[in-house]
Amino acid sequence: MMKRRQFLISATAGSVMTSLASTLSLARADDHAGASHFDPTEAGIAQLQRHLSAGLTSAALVTAYLRRITALDQQGPTYRSIIAINPDALEIARRLDKERRDNRVRGPLHGIPLLIKDNIETSDRMPTTAGSLALANAFHTEDAPLVARLRAAGAIILGKTNLSEWANFRSTFSSSGWSAVGGQTGNAYDPKRNPSGSSSGSATAAALSFAAASIGTETDGSILSPASVSGLVGFKPSLGVVSGRGVVPLSPRQDVAGPMSRSVEDARLLADVMVESPRRMPTGGATQSGGWRVGIVPAASSMRAEVVALYGQAVDIWRRCAASVIDAPLPSGLRQAGQAEYTALLFEFKDSINTYLRTLPAGLTETRSLKNLIEFNRRLKDREMPFFGQEIFELAEAKGPLSDPEYLECLRQLRQLVEVEGLEKVFSDLSVDVIVAPGSGPSGLIDHVLGDRDDLGGSVLGSSAAVAGYPSVTLPIGLVRGMPVGMTVIARRFDDSRLLEAAALFERTGQLRIPPTAQRV
Repeated sequence: MMKRRQFLISATAGSVMTSLASTLSLARADDHAGASHFDPTEAGIAQLQRHLSAGLTSAALVTAYLRRITALDQQGPTYRSIIAINPDALEIARRLDKERRDNRVRGPLHGIPLLIKDNIETSDRMPTTAGSLALANAFHTEDAPLVARLRAAGAIILGKTNLSEWANFRSTFSSSGWSAVGGQTGNAYDPKRNPSGSSSGSATAAALSFAAASIGTETDGSILSPASVSGLVGFKPSLGVVSGRGVVPLSPRQDVAGPMSRSVEDARLLADVMVESPRRMPTGGATQSGGWRVGIVPAASSMRAEVVALYGQAVDIWRRCAASVIDAPLPSGLRQAGQAEYTALLFEFKDSINTYLRTLPAGLTETRSLKNLIEFNRRLKDREMPFFGQEIFELAEAKGPLSDPEYLECLRQLRQLVEVEGLEKVFSDLSVDVIVAPGSGPSGLIDHVLGDRDDLGGSVLGSSAAVAGYPSVTLPIGLVRGMPVGMTVIARRFDDSRLLEAAALFERTGQLRIPPTAQRV
């Protein structure tokens, strides 16, 4: 999504809220083994595993999460972060409980409920909609590979999360977190405030403990920014280490799925399962203080004083963690790459979405091309475009093939500005392990008239990492008037393990996450 020269876009989808009531009814009937007393609020994956080993059942854990979703997401504050509940979640949990009783525990994710962004295909009885009514009946018979890996590791796909429709790549005036299928997602810290996008529902749901953690997707900012304004850890792996098959595409050159969680450790556990190449597997283990070289990007003069103060405190924590903290001003070319990126994405979206739509089930005859989608939105204007239009769709449809000289020139510029003269140069010249910069936050009010605020798109550093395929993570560094602020950290391409080690060290030293107040039910 482009917001007045700002980018906040992601490759993802959403699904229809079809089975919440019936599943909750089954959950109440299944309210046993401590479910009526167990509160999963803020519980991490390792803590949940200890409870499961001590006698709590996964069926009871599913029940506890569904109770929270009912009380907070669909009633009460009504965050609308969940777009669909898996009608088979309880049955899957019971099967995993039996495996545990038979001493067949698959690993640290066994019996752990997760939420998946609704642009990621699952074989459960939930469609993959990208938030659009055009895909409301797009059911699939196979899991996306990343989902299959999570499921094989014992995770329970509890449901799908709301998102900015079409991964925030439909209108230049969109409001993050809104989709025709799911409505408007609210921020976990204040439902009237912007959740950022496009992995809006994944962020809000994880922050409010609607599952142990969630999975989002990012093209540019759509994991980092929602996680940042929701007080979460959001990890975008290096491009290529997580399969993009079965994910509604925006740009295969930049699209990546990754975990959104309340701790670095939980993000690492999920990444361990999601990545496909063992040599690129983010590894755990103890991290050693000292020996780190951390590049610090100065705070911009335009940033509000409270954010600058929090960032300064975070830099002090890095000094306690690292052997060397080095000033790392970013090359000016990184700030000049926005138009080339946007133009390239228009070409890539048209090509990749047309290819994807042709693979959909035969009954979806109205959604075989981007041109079809544009016509569909016009016919259903009152439901699909009540607040903003489809300017980006129309711009993309006007573009030519990927052999077009304009597209090839954009790729050349991005390579030169972002990689050769940008990130590669900074890492090489300074010999740093990671680079740190202020992230997104605090979030402004949801605005269906003017759309997202200009500065919601996150850091230039995070955007550059997205373009270059480098791994990135956002870490919470505190609150400004009750709303979270994050910090972006990046590493060299395929240095995911080192990045997560640095993030874990910072997290343990600082302990800066402050949970939202809407917690107990």
